[in-house]
Amino acid sequence: MERADDHHRDHTRGGRGGLAALEGEINMASERKFVTENIRRVLLKEYLMSRVGRAGFGGLDVQRTPMGTRVTLITERPGLVIGRRGEAIKSLTKAIEEDFNFNNPQIEVQEVENPNLNAQIMAEKLANALERGWHFRRAGHSTVRRIMDNGARGCQVIISGKLTGQRHRTEKFKEGHIKYCGQAKLNFMHQGFAAAKLKPGIIGVTVQIMDPNARLPDEITIIPPQPAAEVPAAPAAAPGVAAEAKAEEKKAEEAVAELKKAAEGEAPAKPKRVRKKKEEGEPQAPSASAPADASGQEQKKVPAPRKPRKKKEAAPPAPAPAAQTEAIVVAPTQAIVVQEPPKPLAEIPEKKEEKKDEKKPEAEEKKEEAQ
Repeated sequence: MERADDHHRDHTRGGRGGLAALEGEINMASERKFVTENIRRVLLKEYLMSRVGRAGFGGLDVQRTPMGTRVTLITERPGLVIGRRGEAIKSLTKAIEEDFNFNNPQIEVQEVENPNLNAQIMAEKLANALERGWHFRRAGHSTVRRIMDNGARGCQVIISGKLTGQRHRTEKFKEGHIKYCGQAKLNFMHQGFAAAKLKPGIIGVTVQIMDPNARLPDEITIIPPQPAAEVPAAPAAAPGVAAEAKAEEKKAEEAVAELKKAAEGEAPAKPKRVRKKKEEGEPQAPSASAPADASGQEQKKVPAPRKPRKKKEAAPPAPAPAAQTEAIVVAPTQAIVVQEPPKPLAEIPEKKEEKKDEKKPEAEEKKEEAQ
């Protein structure tokens, strides 16, 4: 029994190991398939760069479709790629199908919108300038300036090789904003490479350009709140409901207007102007029981232009002063000793007349005594 179990265990282990090996082979087969496909695309790209170098190779895009393989070629001058009557593009299509085993290839040629913002085209131009004898510093600075003048957010040019002597070195020219790693580099940085063949050796040229429309993660735009008027309105209601709503709005507006009119009509009745008029008329008929302080205050408050009224009110009846004079003559001492309360404005002028009348009998008495 033990031997049978051991044999069974060994068999199961061998079976699991076989499954793992099959899975590994399948994974390796799929990985090999991707690797071979990418190698074929890289070889196609190098072939087209060498074949379409004069037209300004700007990029390549290969897509599989049910009808075959679509090859999109981006160039600076598409006329050179197409050729007379399409002869050049026909020969390219035949070479791609035979040499690279693409099924029914269809080539589309597109023109670059701005060649100065295409990294591959600028790298090839820089390599051609070095081959023509330009100094590497002059060529690098002019390339960077040309790229930045066309609106790029950042640019970096790397030239490496035997630049000035037998020793290899690398020179970098950069300006603007550059990303070296992360998702931002994969999304916004475009890279191109070209090689310049000189007598000392081959010089590699790498150009990196940041897309002018790149929006980095740290760039935030704050959207202002929408005003109340711009809030999207509710869905349109039925015509009957809309009419009722309008009628209610009109009623509410009329009620508000009536309230405003009522408030405006009641406003003039509130001030106490009538009472002020009555108070102004009080000095004409003062009461005898008014205190002395109040009368003094009234005299101070009376303005200067009201003095002429005293003449009209000061005209007393004829018999009144005589009665007063007799009382004074009979008892002059009492008139001096008694302190009468101050009288209102209407009786003030009468005092002056009484004093004058008092002085006259005193003078007459002195004359009689002297005689």
